[in-house]
Amino acid sequence: MGTHSELGEFLRVRRAALQPDDVGVLNYGIRRVPGLRREELAMLAGVSTTYYTRLEQGLSTNASEAVIGAIARALNLDEAERAHLFNLARPGKAKRRMPFKPDKVRPGTLRLIQSMSGTPAVVLGRRSEVLAWNALGHRLVAGHLEYAAPETPSSRPNMTRLLFLDPHTRELYTRWPEEASRAVASLRLVAGKSADDQELAALVGELTLKSQEFAKLWAKHPVENCMSGVKYMQHPEVGHLELNFEVLTPPDESGHRVLLYAADPGSPGAAALQLLQGAGDFEGALSSAAEIDR
Repeated sequence: MGTHSELGEFLRVRRAALQPDDVGVLNYGIRRVPGLRREELAMLAGVSTTYYTRLEQGLSTNASEAVIGAIARALNLDEAERAHLFNLARPGKAKRRMPFKPDKVRPGTLRLIQSMSGTPAVVLGRRSEVLAWNALGHRLVAGHLEYAAPETPSSRPNMTRLLFLDPHTRELYTRWPEEASRAVASLRLVAGKSADDQELAALVGELTLKSQEFAKLWAKHPVENCMSGVKYMQHPEVGHLELNFEVLTPPDESGHRVLLYAADPGSPGAAALQLLQGAGDFEGALSSAAEIDR
């Protein structure tokens, strides 16, 4: 995930998505490729065609904030896409490569989600790996996996990997294409901030090789900061669920995210969550009784 090549790819994809009519450019001549020509985008941004071409080719590494901002406006980028462009065009100084150290959930965060017995909660690392979940969160998103799976760094579940490569997870989401697009857009945003993250690069490489759907989505260079929305599920135990989700981000540099799910009061989804929680409590009681008998 070389920063300069990523910058060129992002600019080309976004330029190809813009039509002359979208930005008030006179359409002339035969267009051999979709979207705006380089000279048209350069004109809109107020920079020379030569300079813009060098940016797309990864040959210019010191673009000013004013130039980057002008290109963002010319491309009609939203807030998340604009931030992504700045990350790619003006990356931070490369840090000395440190030995990989497995991430872990903060004890306070773990206590917090475990206290929320009626709210499904999952703690994700920056690469969408599961660092922890509470009992209801586990039953909701990955009941077919061991509850203790996040405790072993080498075999931790990864929500993006599960979404594309695990049949059970794929069947969970009734609007899988929407969920897949959202996951790739979030991962792209992280990649723009962490160009030197070898573990993230390995994840992207694995998914690109093993999933054509991931590869196609990744090539479109989507970017989105997904902080809230609705997830539509068909759970194997309780059936259809329509749940709101919120993503909470701790005020540190860990990159951790706490994913919380909730149903509208009195809705079928709320009843289904209660049923799922009750099933978990029943299984827990049976397990405790079995331990006592032994």
